[in-house]
Amino acid sequence: MSLSFCNMTDSSILDDSHLPPQGPGTGGPGDGESDDALDLGRYAQRAYLEYAMSVVKGRALPDVCDGQKPVQRRILYSMGRMGLGFGGANGTVGAKPVKSARVVGDVLGRFHPHGDQAAYDALVRMAQDFSQRYPLIDGQGNFGSRDGDGAAAMRYTEARLARITRLLLDEIDEGTVDFVPNYDGSTEEPRQLPARLPFTLLNGASGIAVGLATEIPSHNLREVADACVALIKTPKLSDEELLQILPGPDYAGGGQIISAASDIFEAYRTGRGSLKVRARWKIEELARGQWQMVVTELPPGVSSQRVLEEIEALTNPQVKAGKKTLSQEQQQLKASMLAVLDVVRDESSKDAPVRLVFEPKTSRIAQPELIGALLAHTSLETSAPINLTGVGLDGRPVQKSLRQLLEEWIAFRQTTVQRRSRFRLDKVLDRIHILEGRQLVLLNIDEVIAIIRQSDEPKAALIARFNLSDRQAEDILEIRLRQLARLEAIKIEQELKELREEQGRLEDILANPASLRRLMVKEIEADAKTFADPRRTLIQAEKRAVAEVRVVDEPVTVVVSQKGWVRAQKGWAKDRSAPAEYSFKSGDTLYGAFECRSVDHLLVFGSNGRVYSVAVAALPGARGDGTPCSSLIELESGTQMAHFFAGPASAQLLLSSSGGYGFLATVENMLSRQRGGKSFVSVGEGESLCRPSHAAGVAQGLTLAPATHVACASTGGRILTFEIAELKAMEKGGRGLMLMDLEPKDALAGAAAYTRSVRIEGIGRGGKAREEQLEIRSLNNARGARGRKGKSTDLGFKPTTVLRVE
Repeated sequence: MSLSFCNMTDSSILDDSHLPPQGPGTGGPGDGESDDALDLGRYAQRAYLEYAMSVVKGRALPDVCDGQKPVQRRILYSMGRMGLGFGGANGTVGAKPVKSARVVGDVLGRFHPHGDQAAYDALVRMAQDFSQRYPLIDGQGNFGSRDGDGAAAMRYTEARLARITRLLLDEIDEGTVDFVPNYDGSTEEPRQLPARLPFTLLNGASGIAVGLATEIPSHNLREVADACVALIKTPKLSDEELLQILPGPDYAGGGQIISAASDIFEAYRTGRGSLKVRARWKIEELARGQWQMVVTELPPGVSSQRVLEEIEALTNPQVKAGKKTLSQEQQQLKASMLAVLDVVRDESSKDAPVRLVFEPKTSRIAQPELIGALLAHTSLETSAPINLTGVGLDGRPVQKSLRQLLEEWIAFRQTTVQRRSRFRLDKVLDRIHILEGRQLVLLNIDEVIAIIRQSDEPKAALIARFNLSDRQAEDILEIRLRQLARLEAIKIEQELKELREEQGRLEDILANPASLRRLMVKEIEADAKTFADPRRTLIQAEKRAVAEVRVVDEPVTVVVSQKGWVRAQKGWAKDRSAPAEYSFKSGDTLYGAFECRSVDHLLVFGSNGRVYSVAVAALPGARGDGTPCSSLIELESGTQMAHFFAGPASAQLLLSSSGGYGFLATVENMLSRQRGGKSFVSVGEGESLCRPSHAAGVAQGLTLAPATHVACASTGGRILTFEIAELKAMEKGGRGLMLMDLEPKDALAGAAAYTRSVRIEGIGRGGKAREEQLEIRSLNNARGARGRKGKSTDLGFKPTTVLRVE
């Protein structure tokens, strides 16, 4: 049995073309072998896809037309049927709220055959003003808080429709949308709601389906309405002009979007992206020069409780699983936070939904210092995703751009207005037809009465005498005597005049696209005027706060063993000509002692060419044998630590491999914030990485003169030197240029940049370690062009490493 899965973002999953054939000769039902035979793979594929589409279209994704998921649409429609409206703008009295349990019961019984908790959760979210920009339900009682507190049970809370739901439900009985049978066929429910504005953008949506997800942010009603009007008037409006009208999301909780306009534009153009959002705050001046920082608005999805928990984790960290003590990073973060922050309080209340107070350690601390620390280490600054995925007009779930969302809603609204106009025109024509019959009766009232009194079949007689329709004759027979008064005739004349004028307007709308567009614009502007409110989220580009841990800049000696154990010792050796003796674990020896500074970085080179970086300040102290570097980084499976280097970001290294290739790169190019490092040196199959050589910059506490030449040695004993200018610097790494032309069974033992001398280390007879220092005169004898074979020398041992001496 085999199962094949399709890409859920492909619109082809919505038809049956992707499904395997089911018929004779396919192994499916009807194959002829057996009526009970069924290919399990094909059945599982079909069943899985049907389930996936049920989740995608029936639960998780909103409809682009009305912005609602099925459960939300059913709740609103059910409450509309129950008469739970807020009340109209014309002064009609709204309904009293009813128990939420009653609403949930009606929704489950008629439209939504799922769990009651799921339906109640959806109802609660539509009533939360911190979850939706424009809440669709007016809730009374405990509907939860932004700190994550849950709502009270449905038997305690009450709900009715919010006033803005008029924009979703007012036109539902005017032939504007299609109705489909409910789950048991006992009644009907709307396929969509006739939204007068694009609620997909107004309230946004969030959901995870099978193979698909959506994260649509909320937007300001006035800006969305203006964007729709602009697109209706100018369909070829450029994306840049559209972004000026609709500059970005408008979150329910406010906050500030600090992403550049180009990032917002790209997210809207592609339908996917991520925006940087931060809290908004103010500085309150207190007595005696004191001050405090007060946060009044939070980014979307962030609560006061979450921020407090993050600060608690920073100032009172817990030992990580499998560790005995706090890590160096945890201690540094704790110290840096306690150095600037004294007290934090949550003073949020009914009058101030968000009020987080941060008191500095002392009033002498610079305000940007405290603000930067809080933004960098807590969710006061975070990322807000954008994924504009929804079920489109064609019924397919597709990721769309902002323009596509607006254009699809405009097309839907245009169809809705056309259907509404046609429905109203039919009603008007039917009423005109009835009134014309009544008018004819009033002109011949005596004759009509005589026919009704004398005829056995008055209906047929009236139709024959006055050429009436069946409907007109039926209306005349049911008319009341009071409606035959002379005053009634005047009313009929006036009503006919008004109806014929309305008929003309409706026929013009249906026949003239320009009239239709003018009506759409007029209605959108009227709704915007009624429900628009000021923007809550500030859009102003700012630099992202960077998490910086203050490190005292002091001399440090980084000691690394051959097996990768590392430690940092304060200070440098007094006598540089006589390196200090270091103790190691049994069977381990010194790899190198790098005299650098505490603000520098340690580079770990993996055997596969990947480079890992660790801040020197994060290394353990000099007591004991140190810590294995493998615990500070995340090595790829099957790789080992090959080489090490510690120094400043400006230092330049010569990197090479046993295949004979190499290049120059600075430490800065190799730094990475990820514990998994970054791929930098291309190492061929069967090759190994040679020891890096310091070419220029600060090393061993001294500023070295930039190297002028490169010395290469092969394992076969050949040496080649050439000018370092023949090499190139590669910022993104790679394989580099050929350093030395090697014999088939030969390999590059190492390459070192130098000015006067190098040291070649190797293995002599009996496995004894040997070394030879070559001065400028000897090196000049091996001078040649890069990529040559070099000169054969009699070192008396097999070279393994080439090191720079000076």
